[in-house]
Amino acid sequence: MTENESVGLSSPQEFKVAEAGEIADGGTKIINMVGRTIALFRIKNEYFAIANACLHRGGPLGEGEVRDYEVTCPWHGWKYNLLDGSFSMIPTLRVKTFKVKATIEGVFVEL
Repeated sequence: MTENESVGLSSPQEFKVAEAGEIADGGTKIINMVGRTIALFRIKNEYFAIANACLHRGGPLGEGEVRDYEVTCPWHGWKYNLLDGSFSMIPTLRVKTFKVKATIEGVFVEL
């Protein structure tokens, strides 16, 4: 038994969520996977993945306007930093972020 198994932890898994070049710069893709809804953003050829639910009322962050690495919830205007998931008014409040890896084989999110 490995150390992770002994304490009930599982290793993170990568899931392919998009083809290379599928999402235009400034674009977003909503992904439903493993019981989660994730918003995937492409900004300046970098990818960011966050939970697709605003902390306020569950608004769809993937449908929000993105400006300078910040997404605005389309329902009530809450703003989140795509780099770390922090809420602009109270940075200790955060939506879940996910590691993203882009290769020529595609875009992968780690869960």
